[in-house]
Amino acid sequence: MTRLPQTGWLADGRRLHLQDGPIDLIVEASGTAIHVRAAYEAAIRQFTGLLDTLCDELPELRRAAHPDMCALQGCVARRMHAAVAPFAAASFITPMAAVAGAVAEGILDAMTASADLERAYVNNGGDIALHLTGDERFTVGLADDPGTPSLIGKTIIEARDPIRGIATSGWHGRSFSLGIADAVTVLARTASQADAAATIIANAVDLPGHPLIVRRPANEIQPDNDLGARLVTRGVGKLSHQKIAEALGAGICKAQELLAAGLIDGAALHLQGVTEVVGLKDIHSSVRLPRRETATGTKDMRHAAMACGNGIAGECVA
Repeated sequence: MTRLPQTGWLADGRRLHLQDGPIDLIVEASGTAIHVRAAYEAAIRQFTGLLDTLCDELPELRRAAHPDMCALQGCVARRMHAAVAPFAAASFITPMAAVAGAVAEGILDAMTASADLERAYVNNGGDIALHLTGDERFTVGLADDPGTPSLIGKTIIEARDPIRGIATSGWHGRSFSLGIADAVTVLARTASQADAAATIIANAVDLPGHPLIVRRPANEIQPDNDLGARLVTRGVGKLSHQKIAEALGAGICKAQELLAAGLIDGAALHLQGVTEVVGLKDIHSSVRLPRRETATGTKDMRHAAMACGNGIAGECVA
């Protein structure tokens, strides 16, 4: 017998809340009443049993991804592998790096396949899959620390933009990070792609061997994780301006590389009060943000914790 997830409505009566184990989703759809109802019913059907399906393949999901071969069977599991495969040749990465984004995508795909929607999103702990049509848009807030509610800027994703995925990674999040970024937010064509890329960029924001950075083997903190004995960040002391710039510079190089390769459409990197952006457009900010561009031009951006005007609140995961 398939275990049923917890389902309910948020206080506004518009957003559906789905929860099963560690997966916690906020779902909203816009369109005619009959299509919105069909979309929510599809979301619940797709979500039911999804966690069990992923758990069935968990040992394989926790193995280092191969860039060309995939032994996974489930639709979401294979989506996870496809998202991390472009990074697997050069970096250690497992399909678990894209789990939040891939789950959000899978639910959204089921909704849009079952209903004609004007606008929809699935927010999985801050990693968001988007559906936009016509003149619809999605306003996203930019914060420099997922643990704080204050925003330093915002941007708008329009239906004409190619971006349909938002994800954030950093050492403050629920998942482990090899780097020291407070948060790295990525915009990409899909939520799973954004999720994987955010992990890679956040790992690149680093100062190897710095005495103010506390690291521990991942398996000492959580024995059944996908990182084994690799050192993960557990604390970062107050860094000098020079060291902040050095760490962010490494992340910027990685983000520019991924932007040029077409793997992301923009990124915002945050470390101890300093924010750098790569390839993002139209950021409305109360503070001056540095801007980094490549030969491919500028594109778009967002944060993991809040989508302004949509009432979304989540925490960063990747």
